Amino acid sequence: MAIIVNNISAPLEMKSEEVIAKALKLCGLTAAGILSADIHKTSLDARKRGSIHFVHSVYIELDDPAAEKRICDKLSSCRYAEPAVIMPVFGESRPEGRIVIAGFGPAGMFAALLLARYGYRPLVLEKGASVDERTALVKRFWKTGELDERSNVQFGEGGAGTFSDGKLTTRIRDPRCRFVLETFAQFGADKSVLTKAKPHIGTDVLREVVKNMREEIISLGGEICFETPLTGINIQNGSIRSVLSSRGEEQCAALIAAVGHSAHDTLRLFHGTGIQLEPKAFSVGARIEHSQSAVDASLYGKAAGNPLLPVGEYQLSHHTASGRGVYTFCMCPGGTVVAAASAEGRVVTNGMSEFSRSGDNANAAVAVSVTPDDYDGVFGGVELQAQIERAAYSAARDYIAPATTVGGFLSGKPTLKKASVTPTYPRGVEAYELRKLFPEFITETLEEGLRAFSKKLRCFGDTGAVLTAPETRTSSPIRMPRGDSLTSVSADNLYPCGEGAGYAGGITSAAVDGIRTALAVMERFGHE
Repeated sequence: MAIIVNNISAPLEMKSEEVIAKALKLCGLTAAGILSADIHKTSLDARKRGSIHFVHSVYIELDDPAAEKRICDKLSSCRYAEPAVIMPVFGESRPEGRIVIAGFGPAGMFAALLLARYGYRPLVLEKGASVDERTALVKRFWKTGELDERSNVQFGEGGAGTFSDGKLTTRIRDPRCRFVLETFAQFGADKSVLTKAKPHIGTDVLREVVKNMREEIISLGGEICFETPLTGINIQNGSIRSVLSSRGEEQCAALIAAVGHSAHDTLRLFHGTGIQLEPKAFSVGARIEHSQSAVDASLYGKAAGNPLLPVGEYQLSHHTASGRGVYTFCMCPGGTVVAAASAEGRVVTNGMSEFSRSGDNANAAVAVSVTPDDYDGVFGGVELQAQIERAAYSAARDYIAPATTVGGFLSGKPTLKKASVTPTYPRGVEAYELRKLFPEFITETLEEGLRAFSKKLRCFGDTGAVLTAPETRTSSPIRMPRGDSLTSVSADNLYPCGEGAGYAGGITSAAVDGIRTALAVMERFGHE
C-alpha cells in the first residue's frame, strides 16, 4: 500500500522535489524507509488573484505499512492510495459464440482491451472507418462540405472523443479512473495526464493513442472490423443468439452495446426488436468563442501571461428560478469549433483542442438542460435534436453554421460585425437569429445563463464574443436500462455500455464503464 498526502500548497515556481520535501516534513518523515515519493496530482488555485498558487498531492510509499497507517490516522490530509489494479473473477460458463462489441469509442475500446488481455478474443463491429481514414474524411467534409454519414466526427475509431480536447476529467470516484489514465499514458499520451487535476490528451495525440490500443487488441487475438455496423440481432427466449452485419450472421455469447451517443439508428434497431429503452435528460445550446487571452485575463488578472500558469479554462453553471440548469460544457482552451454533423442536411457543432492548446480562441458549449418532460416518447429527444439541426442547416445551407455575437443574441438583432474574435468553425458562419432554431425555453434560459456568467467571469461580459449553433450532442437522450449484473432488462446477454446506453458522460467515465462491463462478462464466462 502507499499513501497520498493532499493539500500541499506551493508557489508557482516551487520545484517538484521541494514539494515532495514539504510533504515528507508534514508527515514527519526522513529519507530512511521511503521506497518512492512523487507528485500525484496538481491543481491550480486562482481564486485570489494576488496569491495564485498550485495545490499538490504527493504519493509516498514506505517500507513499513504500520508507519503508513500511523500517518493516515494522525493527519486528516492523508489517505491510502487506491491501486489501479484490475482483478477479474472468471465464471464457469463456456461462451457459445463470440463476445461481440458494437462500437469502438472509449467504452468499446477499453472493454475490448481488457477482454483481449484475458484471452477472450472479442469481435468489434464499428460503423465508421479506422482513425487515419476517418481523419481524412472529416478534413474533406470540413473543406468541401462532402459528408460521409458513416465516418465523421461522431462515428469511427475512437468515437466522438477523438475529435475533441481529449479531456479526461470526470466526476465519478472510481479507482479504475487511475487505470484509464495509466493505460492512455502507456499507449502514448503525455505523462502529465497522470498528475494534472484536469488532464487532457489533445485530439492530435489521441489519434495515435487509439491506433496503439487497437494494435494491442489485435495482437492479443481480438478482431476489429471497421465500416461494419451492427445491422440486426436475433433474440430467442430472452437472449441474443446471433448478430448480423455485412460479415453475415454470427453466433453471439454476449453483446456489449457501446454504440456512442449519436448512434440513433442502432438504438432504433434495438427498440424494434423489443429491447427496452427509456428517455433521459440531455442538453442543447451553442458554442461560445472568446479570445484565449481574454479568458486568461479573466481568470488570472495581472498574472495572465505568466509562462508557469496553464492555459486558462473554466466551468460555469447557473440554475433558473424554475430549476432548469444552464452550464458550460466541454471547454476547449486554445481550440476550434468544429463541424460535427453525422447526417446530411443537419448542422452540428462541437469543440476541439490539440495537446498544445495554442490556438488564439477558447470555446465551450453553453448548454441548457432538457428533460423527458420537455418532449414526448422514447425518441422525442432524438427528434428534438434533429429538428434543431435541420433548422440550422436551412438557415444557410452547405453546412454553414448560424452564428451571432453575444450582443446580437441578447438584443435580438443578430450580427457578426462587431465580433471580438474570428470564428473558427471550418465551414463558415452566417449571422442568424438563434431564437429561430430552438424552443423558447432553451433561448430564454440561454439568455439568463449568459447574463449570469458575465457576473462570474469577465470575458462573458464581452458582447463581441461569438455564439455558433447548435450544440446538440452533449449526451445521449436515451438510456438502455440494465440491472445489477449490467445486463439489459430485456436480454440476459446484452450489456448496455458507455455514453450511447446512457451510462457515461465523457471519455474517462465511458472507459470505466467499458472496464466494468468487460469484468461483468468475465465473471459470467470462463476463458474460451
